[in-house]
Parts: sequence; C-alpha cells; structure tokens
Amino acid sequence: MAPRFTVTYFVRAADAAEAKARALDIALEQTVEIPRDAVPKGYVEDEILGRLENLEQDPAGRPGYLAAISYSEDDVGNDFLQFLNIVFGNSSIKPGLKVEDIGLSPGILDLCKGPRHGIAGLRSRAGIGDSPLLMSAIKPVGLSTTALARLAHDFALGGMHYVKDDHGLVDQRTSPFEERLRACVDAVGEANAKRGGRTSYVPNVTGPATAVIERAKQAQEAGAGAVMIAPALTGYDVVRTLAADPDFTLPIISHPAFSGANVVSPDCGFSHRTFFGTLHRLMGADAVIYPNFGGRFGFTREECLSIARVCAADIGGPKTIVAAPGGGMTFARLPEMRAAYGNDVMYLIGGALLQEPDLVEACRRFIEAARGAGSARDSTDSVGGSSVPGTVTG
Repeated sequence: MAPRFTVTYFVRAADAAEAKARALDIALEQTVEIPRDAVPKGYVEDEILGRLENLEQDPAGRPGYLAAISYSEDDVGNDFLQFLNIVFGNSSIKPGLKVEDIGLSPGILDLCKGPRHGIAGLRSRAGIGDSPLLMSAIKPVGLSTTALARLAHDFALGGMHYVKDDHGLVDQRTSPFEERLRACVDAVGEANAKRGGRTSYVPNVTGPATAVIERAKQAQEAGAGAVMIAPALTGYDVVRTLAADPDFTLPIISHPAFSGANVVSPDCGFSHRTFFGTLHRLMGADAVIYPNFGGRFGFTREECLSIARVCAADIGGPKTIVAAPGGGMTFARLPEMRAAYGNDVMYLIGGALLQEPDLVEACRRFIEAARGAGSARDSTDSVGGSSVPGTVTG
C-alpha cells in the first residue's frame, strides 16, 4: 500500500447525511470519476479510490462540514499537476466546496522540493539579518524604459532591498522586456555602487509559455537579483520547474494577479492559507505577494495572518518563505503591520512612495520608520514557528 496524503474540504451541507454524501462524491470525482458501484474491486477500490477519513461540523460556524479525504501517492504518478488535479480537479467546478488544508505525505514532499532560497536566502542576498525585507515597484505601465530605470535607481539609492517591475510591465512598445531588463539592472547597479548597497532588481518574467523560462534565464544572465511570476497566469508548474532547474539560481517571487477567484468566495475555491501558503511553497516560490488587510482588496486580518503562518511553519521539508503583503501600504500603517507580522515579512510599498516629491528621501524615511516601528507582535498571533496543517502524514 502506498502512502496517502490528505485534503480537508469545507462542504456546504444542511446536515451530516448530506455532507457525507457530498464528501463521498468528492472521493469518487477526484480519483476514479465513475459511479461507486462501477469501481473495480481490488487495487482500484482499495488503493486509488479516495477515502473519507473524517467528517465533522465546521468549527468556524459556516453552514457545513469539514471532510478529510485521503488519496494514494500512486495516483500522482510523480506529476505535480496531477497532484493539483487530485486535490481539486473536477470538484472545483462544483459549488459549496472549498479546500481548507492539505496534509502532505513523504512522496509529495519528495516531488515538491520547494523554494531554493526561502526567507533566509532573500535576507542573505539583501545583506540583512532578521529584520523585515522591503520591496518597491516601478510603475506605471506606459512610462519609457528610461523613466522606469530612473525609478529603479532611486528606489535602490534610497535603500529598498528589492525593486520589482509592476506586474503589468511585460514587453510593451514603451518598454520592451530586454531593453528594460538591461536598463534597470544597470540603474540599480549604479545606485548600489553609490551607496554601497545590495539592492536587487526583480523583472516580471510572466508571459507566453514559450517566453517565461527564456526570460527568467535572460534575467539571470543580465544580473537581476530575482524574478517575479504570476503563476495563476503562467501555470503553477512553471514556478516548480524553474525552482527545480539546477541551471537557474535566482529567487522566485510570486504575484497574485488572476488568482482572486481561487480564494475570495467563503465556500468555494481554496482557503487563503492553503493557496498562498502551502501551494506556493510546494511550487517553489521564495516569496508570495498577496493583498494586505486594510488595503484596497478586502482580505481580512486573520486571512492575511493565516498566510504568513503557513509561510513560516514547518511543513516537513520545504524551506520557509517570505510573506509579502502589499496593496495599501503607507507610512502610517507600519506600526500596525509590524505588530501583526513581526519580522518575518517583506513589506511591498509602491504608490505611497511614488506620491512623495523626493523618492530617495521617502525610501530612507520609510526604512527608518520600519526599523523604528518595533518588532512586537500581538500575543494572540503566531506568525513564526506555528503548528499548522501541512505536515507529513501517512
């Protein structure tokens, strides 16, 4: 018998009987996809068919139940996308079902090596200790390469650790990818030379299937410090493929564009912690950008902290990664953010700095404010070193 991994689903149901019927349907749909009485006896029924391991009323008070279903590693076939297909393939099309947690098995951990660098590697590249990482973004789309490179230079001169492309910057006429890559690497390098800094430029390599890997390799050759990819646009296995490529050594920062439908529904899709935390660690992202609470996207405080906890938790193998909340970061909110997240975080700030008349000085003030905001964390929060679902099972 092969080891099994477990997926816990929220199942919307009026009572336990309905919940059990729906859970057993998931077990069929995610594996054999035939009626129960047609499942072949022996290996298929005993090994491949999903098993309902536990069913309990939702402790969060939603109108439904939590169903834990286990699946055989044999069904994965050493294929990351088949693993995702088993987790939530056809059942993702059905209403009232949400992936809450994934319990990992040894075979899944062996398949998913996780990030190459993680939070420790990103800090090392930036030349800092245990303090928060700081990232900014050059924008908007429509500026010339010269203007964008000047922004990258000034962010670096101001001391930001990472300077990334806006996620909408790809290969537009106003700033073609290769031209922007060379110009921004040079601009950040010039600023580093002036101040003795170690800022890294992070190009957005999201693009057509035939271009993503090529752009990532070009970024490495040109001297970029990391790359950014929107996995919901490019495909999740692109990140895993790059992270596992022995010839590619840069950190990978994920962007949440096109992923909102996976998490925003209260009873469909994925829990925030599973999608942005567990799955991104398994696919190999070193940092995961997501909308911060109190910003313009509507994620709650607890949803955001749940992501950060999974990024920092021991899940049995993959390195811990950096939670990178963004979208509405301001000077005034720094104390609140530090109280919530502590030190193991990357703060993404863009528009608030670009509003300032002196960008270099604004960056310096932001860095000082981040240092001075303190590292205290609410006693009720446990972002670092917490025990969360996603540990080895079976």
